[in-house]
Amino acid sequence: MKKIEAIIKPFKLDELKEAMNDLGINGMTVSEVRGFGRQKGHKEIYRGAEYVVDFIPKIKVEIVIAAAMVSKVTETIINSVKTGAIGDGKIFVMPIESVHRIRTGETDQNAI
Repeated sequence: MKKIEAIIKPFKLDELKEAMNDLGINGMTVSEVRGFGRQKGHKEIYRGAEYVVDFIPKIKVEIVIAAAMVSKVTETIINSVKTGAIGDGKIFVMPIESVHRIRTGETDQNAI
């Protein structure tokens, strides 16, 4: 099993959700996060004063899947959220040792 974490632009979340539904992925965790990479933030003007916004709002999507699906899921994420502009995000893939569904006691593949 693998865990995929994708950091994406907020306005791309609905497109990603639809793409995951089309793949048969029926569960994900979504968090509002803030950060920066090569973008390094941006400057804004508020009431005539200029200030730097260091952390850009992003969405973190976490999905646990079977290892065999990693390439298909990452490819689908890229295709559904890519704009070609700086700040499109990142995808991280990590191993998962085990999964336990609390309600039923199911483990691993059955718990996904």
